Amino acid sequence: MVTKKTHSREVFFEIHPSAGRAVRVVAIDPDTGTEVTMVGDSRLSHEMLKRTAARKLLYVLEKNKDKSKR
Repeated sequence: MVTKKTHSREVFFEIHPSAGRAVRVVAIDPDTGTEVTMVGDSRLSHEMLKRTAARKLLYVLEKNKDKSKR
């Protein structure tokens, strides 16, 4: 598991090789327990895969924050 700070927010990453050229990437926000999963091409760098998963996580966190305001 890899830890990275994204926009002053800590994010945990898990990268799992899958069948063929696919890689499964999980990004977890330790503060909320929110977890997102994405599948990417194994030919991409780990940094690119983590960046994409972090963006998806931030999107989901913002979406959930908007839901809680209703």
